[in-house]
Amino acid sequence: MPKFDVSKSDLERLIGKSFTVEEWEDLFLYAKCELDDVWEENGEIYFKADSKDTNRPDLWSSEGIARQVKWALGMERGLPKYGMEKSNVTVYVDEKLKDIRPYGVYAVVEGLNLDEEALKQMINLQEKVALTFGRRRREVAIGIFDFDRVKPPIYYRAAEKTEKFVPLGFTEELTLEEILEKHEKGREYGHLIKDKPYYPLLVDSEGKVLSMPPVINSEVTGRVTTETKNVFVDVTGWNLKKIMLALNVVVSALAERGGKIKSVRVVYPDFDIETPDLTPKSFQVELDYIRKLAGLELSDEDIKELLERMMYGVKLEDGKVKLLYPAFRDDIMHARDVLEDVLIAYGYNEIEPEEPKLAVQGRGDKFIDFEDAVRELMVGFGLQEVMTFNLTNREAQYSKMNLPCGEEEECADYFNHPPAELVEIENPISPKWSALRNWLLPSLLDFLGQNTHEEYPQRLFEVGKATMIDDDRETKTVSESKLAVALAHPRVTFTEAKEILDSVMRHLGFEYQLEEIEHPSFIPGRAGKIVVEGKAIGVIGEVHPIVLENWGLEMPVAAFELFLHPLYTKPYL
Repeated sequence: MPKFDVSKSDLERLIGKSFTVEEWEDLFLYAKCELDDVWEENGEIYFKADSKDTNRPDLWSSEGIARQVKWALGMERGLPKYGMEKSNVTVYVDEKLKDIRPYGVYAVVEGLNLDEEALKQMINLQEKVALTFGRRRREVAIGIFDFDRVKPPIYYRAAEKTEKFVPLGFTEELTLEEILEKHEKGREYGHLIKDKPYYPLLVDSEGKVLSMPPVINSEVTGRVTTETKNVFVDVTGWNLKKIMLALNVVVSALAERGGKIKSVRVVYPDFDIETPDLTPKSFQVELDYIRKLAGLELSDEDIKELLERMMYGVKLEDGKVKLLYPAFRDDIMHARDVLEDVLIAYGYNEIEPEEPKLAVQGRGDKFIDFEDAVRELMVGFGLQEVMTFNLTNREAQYSKMNLPCGEEEECADYFNHPPAELVEIENPISPKWSALRNWLLPSLLDFLGQNTHEEYPQRLFEVGKATMIDDDRETKTVSESKLAVALAHPRVTFTEAKEILDSVMRHLGFEYQLEEIEHPSFIPGRAGKIVVEGKAIGVIGEVHPIVLENWGLEMPVAAFELFLHPLYTKPYL
């Protein structure tokens, strides 16, 4: 969650009213923030705000918090309105940027009166939006320039890597390639464009460089100071809707500082648009839906008043509330999002809790108690418990475990360890976390591989979930509880792992058999399947040297893994 510093006096100057520090603790809740810290510096009180909503970048600065508080307190009502005129500035976008960084949106904001705190908040908002909402500038990168140093029209074009300009913070010209190597921001963000045939460049009609998106601004136009009165805002990325939202957030924040927003014409090879677009968005909700889920006795007018305090334009009609909300918001996707705003305006602390009237009493799940008992048992055997992630990837579950189950290879079923198929995520954020694990042993080997510097022996266990395909279920998946044990030291053997397995089974009151199997994850002749009441419930063996090498392990490892549900017995508890 984004964290940022704000000045108490700056917030109160924007609101037009003073509050105590204690009052601010509650006021921050209106802006979906928590007051994380308070300190005094040079006679000024500062707050560290901890935003609890990654979908509200408009609240990540003094301007956004002050605006939200002002409305929530009823000092303003309804939809915020920002006047906008055309600037007569045009930006031309180069067709060659299509596969490099294709979109840019722009605005001019005039008549600013920036002090040091306002300047700090502008830079903070620019960085926080690009870092969090923009995924470290991959999706959104923002530049703000001294407009008085820019001569329109402006060109967003593809540049040769040998072109030069003076990057922000430097005094000498560097080629675009040199900037990626020598400038701090070039080293940090250069990977976003390094392999492209051209680099993006924003220049004015005189050839002055404004920036090389998404890396760095120019020293000539990109240094904004307290003397700057008029700014040019540039936002680039891959998704036009997303960068337009970021532009709306920035210009509306500057408007809270008294800035006058002016639109820019952006000419693409096959279309042109005017940006920013501050047209309000619309939504509608059943009034009874709000009353039912809120659990509050609210009249239609009560709901209207609460929503107007959350910056909605409100119209009541035929049992529905028809809403207009600001263009700098993009988080209203369901009626519950509107309900949340109603409750924020009402005040969570004002809601009286009611004890639920239920015909039954809640109690702990007995199987959870059983899992806890198994954990205590393993600790009693001298093993260390670890808790690893359920998310993993195909390479960890198969390739590193020496299992022939690639993207196009047929997956064998080694007695359900692992099952034939992985439950994979369609659009993973990272290839490292692209699937749900179907067995635990790879997680334990990964843990051992990251702790080779620690003292041996290392004796680990985990009680955790494994997720498997099950076409007979509604969700097509099933999560099963499993126990996995891994022992690592120079003299570890199959026998040592079997001794622990014997003790587990004896304490749980089960007899079992071992049947020799060939399993690619284990040394041939030193692997078996664990059978209880005629059903294979797990595997045991000495881990294959290829697997050890794949995980960076030099010590031998003996391990076993089994399903816990077949061993669940209430008399044991």
